[in-house]
Amino acid sequence: MKIFQMSDALANKIAAGEVVERPASVVKELIENSIDANSTWIKVDISEAGLQEIKISDNGDGMTEEDCERAFLRHATSKIRNESDLFHVNTLGFRGEALASIASVSRLTIKTSPGDSAGTFLSLEGGKIVDRGKSDARKGSEITVSDLFFNTPARLKYMKTIHTELGHITDLLNRLSLSHPNIRFEATHNGKSLFKTAGTGDMLQVISQVYGIGVAKKMLPIKEETLDFAVEGYIAKPEVTRASRSYISIMINGRFIKSFPLTQAIMRAYHTLLPIGRSPIVVLSIKMDPILVDVNVHPTKLEVRFSKEKELCGLIEKTIQSKFRQTTLIPEMEQGNREKNKTVQPSLDFDQEKNNQLNTVVEKSQPAMIHETNHSSPLNADQETQLQEREVLHEPEPLNQLTHVNKAPITDNYDQSETNSTIKEEPTSRQRIPIMYPIGQLHGTYILAQNDEGFFMIDQHAAQERIKYEFFKEKLGNTINESQELLLPLTFEFSKQESIFIEHHKHELEKVGLFLEDFGNQSYVIRSHPNWFPKGFEEEIIREMIEQIMNEERIDVEEIREEAAILMSCKRSIKANHYLNHDDMFRLLEDLRKTTDPFTCPHGRPIIIHFSSYELEKMFKRVM
Repeated sequence: MKIFQMSDALANKIAAGEVVERPASVVKELIENSIDANSTWIKVDISEAGLQEIKISDNGDGMTEEDCERAFLRHATSKIRNESDLFHVNTLGFRGEALASIASVSRLTIKTSPGDSAGTFLSLEGGKIVDRGKSDARKGSEITVSDLFFNTPARLKYMKTIHTELGHITDLLNRLSLSHPNIRFEATHNGKSLFKTAGTGDMLQVISQVYGIGVAKKMLPIKEETLDFAVEGYIAKPEVTRASRSYISIMINGRFIKSFPLTQAIMRAYHTLLPIGRSPIVVLSIKMDPILVDVNVHPTKLEVRFSKEKELCGLIEKTIQSKFRQTTLIPEMEQGNREKNKTVQPSLDFDQEKNNQLNTVVEKSQPAMIHETNHSSPLNADQETQLQEREVLHEPEPLNQLTHVNKAPITDNYDQSETNSTIKEEPTSRQRIPIMYPIGQLHGTYILAQNDEGFFMIDQHAAQERIKYEFFKEKLGNTINESQELLLPLTFEFSKQESIFIEHHKHELEKVGLFLEDFGNQSYVIRSHPNWFPKGFEEEIIREMIEQIMNEERIDVEEIREEAAILMSCKRSIKANHYLNHDDMFRLLEDLRKTTDPFTCPHGRPIIIHFSSYELEKMFKRVM
């Protein structure tokens, strides 16, 4: 006989290989059981990153003696009665594998009680009960897992350092606390406090405990609801970034999950707002009918499938973008408390009456554009009077002390005609960024400006990149897919691998108006191309299309247009060490205010940095 049935002990060890990957896996499964048991307090005590001991205590429902013994049988569960229940899973655990799998590769003890009678004590080794008895009647459970993988030594060699394993556990505790802000979590490692939350239900408070108060202050709340989904959470301002996407936390019905499509939707919402290679901090809690999500994809329950994935991705992307449209995203210097403990150094004004008179004159003669908002003029009385006198006498503006603002004024007014006629200003676009009055230029690279909110530095290249990017994006997006005949055909040479892909996907290229004629020796001739190809960038865009086919076996025209707009905006914008005159600087700032997202260039670099008046006073010790 060649076919036989494995013993339960062997089957449990195999299941443990899927469920219990490392100490953090044990912590996850046991905490999820505590959450499902309606616990409001969960404590985790760890020794040697969990390899020596893991103890999970809670104040949940607890178990009777009968249920306690049955819980360690394979596929024992209180949550699934029939097949239809698999499509309405509202709990974190349901497969009935966790306790049996953990017990099979460790020495485990449990004390549990429903609170109305004496509790139950069990001790298991390698999945077999070796001792039983009574315990105290405290409501809840306490499970201790010792000597993890003691009977599967091969698994131990795959364990990393204590620091690495502890990092996995800490990350897990962060996710679980963000998923359940209403639960008070406590954790210790080798007797020292590791982690603690208040359990008040305030997600922002948990974010501050996980990522720090400084990050929490720069998180923006979002909330949106449709017939199928309710999305709620916090997104970091683009100035707060991290090197990996592991700081994006997504919860579905209280379950932390990993979803590439949803993460991509978040990244698309941050498009052009983040530097290349950086990722945001995002915490999203999504509620939906359990029938719309399949959580039974993998034993660890981290991967799920959605019935309406496209609609959910669109909702997330739209909700985040909408929040950014309503928010001023100018990075600021770290500020202290502006109101409390504010000691201002007194100053004597020997000519207050004269200043008042001058202010009255300036108010009457100030150009109308200065009064577009309710901001008061950032200039003092003497500066404003000098400005008015120069305008009356037609005197040239004096050289700025920081740099020669008139040294080499830009000759083409940075293509004013190319931008002003195209960028459409929304009713609230100017409200997101205040009027800034240029006062000079630093190193021919940064425009220095001021208003009553303080001092601003503007990266002139990044500013014009944003202006031109939105201009080109609209131009390229509005063109129809008609072809343009070329007087001189374009010739391309490709590698053998590229040629194979081109031959196989020629129909995809032809769909977007790109026809490649075989010219022999892996060469191709192009006699026409879509008329939205910007002049001078044809070869780069065609090669990008070929690369898309090779990598994704498809062509995303919108994505290529987007990349073309970014490329053109960068190459046609003013560079560093290009000196602008006062009028050029003012017009550049005004055009920037008309853009949809005036805070970052298309590559995600900040355009404007703000120094508040308070921060400037603080640096000069005028405020103590």
